[in-house]
Amino acid sequence: MNSSNNQAITARELTPKPDDSYQLESLQLVRTGYGPRLFGVLLFILWVVAVCFFAFVPWRQSVAGHGEIVVFSPKDRPQTIEAQISGRLIKWYVRDGEQVTAGQPLAELQDIDPRYLDKTQLETMQKQRQALLAKREALSDKASSLSHQIDNLGEARGAAVPAAKERIGQAKDRLFAARQSVEVAEQNIKTTQWQLDRVSVLYDKGLRSQRDQQVALLENTRAKTELQRARAAYDVVSRDTGIAGFDLAKLAADTKAHINSIHAALADVHQLIATTDGEINKLDIDLQNMTGRIAQRSIKAPCGGRVVRLNRVGSGETVSAGSTLATIVPDTMDRAAAILIRDYDAPLVTIGSPVRLAISGWPSLQFVGWPSVAVGTFAGRVAVIDAVDDGKHYYRIIVVPDFAAIKSKKEEPWPSPKILRPGAQTTGWVLLNDVPVWFELWRQFNGFQPTVHAPAPDGEQPRVK
Repeated sequence: MNSSNNQAITARELTPKPDDSYQLESLQLVRTGYGPRLFGVLLFILWVVAVCFFAFVPWRQSVAGHGEIVVFSPKDRPQTIEAQISGRLIKWYVRDGEQVTAGQPLAELQDIDPRYLDKTQLETMQKQRQALLAKREALSDKASSLSHQIDNLGEARGAAVPAAKERIGQAKDRLFAARQSVEVAEQNIKTTQWQLDRVSVLYDKGLRSQRDQQVALLENTRAKTELQRARAAYDVVSRDTGIAGFDLAKLAADTKAHINSIHAALADVHQLIATTDGEINKLDIDLQNMTGRIAQRSIKAPCGGRVVRLNRVGSGETVSAGSTLATIVPDTMDRAAAILIRDYDAPLVTIGSPVRLAISGWPSLQFVGWPSVAVGTFAGRVAVIDAVDDGKHYYRIIVVPDFAAIKSKKEEPWPSPKILRPGAQTTGWVLLNDVPVWFELWRQFNGFQPTVHAPAPDGEQPRVK
């Protein structure tokens, strides 16, 4: 068969033909087939599309990092329940996974400190306090009584001193009267002496009788006696006046001494009151410590939440102060993502920068350059950027939900806290500027950093609400 075909071709080739037929057959032999032409057209169209793509299609630059879901508010983060005192675990009131409210008892401890083993110690201390209060009240009454005595002595002194001064005045009046009496008596002596001398002269002349002379002598003697009596009275009144002055000084000194003595007693009472107050204050501190110690025997939930782990489960086990007994997760809607980024990328991130998050357990498809077509990712905003690295040249940023976009329904809300738990792994892309694709390829080829807008002036850094 093949040999016959070859002979036919050879015969045709050897047969003479016109010039035009030879040219036509040659063109048919070099003519390109339909398939290569179609491939070339498609290749050209693809090249045009690629040029347009690289020239006009935008590319969203981003900074990637990995981290985990956390609780943003410190008071709502998982808390460890620790034993405040060393003791023996008596009883658990809850189980793993149980929902508790703030202040609900979780466990009971028995104190093992020898200073607090007496069960009646609190009652005894309260009785001691009552006794000290009664003692202080009695001392206060005594101090009040002494103060009244001082007031009474002051009033008595205020009345006695003027009376003593009045007696001195009276004594001075009597002294003046006695002096007048002495002067009168002296004048009487002079008068009677003159009368006696006159009668004696007349008697010698025979003009007066002897009886007249004797009467004059008697009058003179009587005047002398009156003078002696007046002088004696004057001396008595003078001594009485001095005694009255001494009595006034003695009264003032005795009253002052008595008042000073009462003041000293009052100071002693005040000292006892101060000592008693110190004992009461010390006992109050001991009572507060004892009351607090008793309260620390009961382990209570610091907040409402769910018990996720009981570390000491055996009743009768001895625990030391500071031992972790359980872990509780507060009820909160507060969620955030803590993501670590390289120090190379940290200067590009600012507070308020948009972030796309892919969370473990939620199927997602993230197109790095086109976040708008991402599936299964969640929107967030940078709320915190650590001022220092973690020691390995990584900086932590905290991302919170983009509440504005979620509220306007432009973005889907984050999953419920019942299923989005702290510790879930997450990957975040901090979105930066839009640039052409060719620029991004050129940047990646040269190893340059992404471009960012100029930072806001100090004090104008964007805030995340």
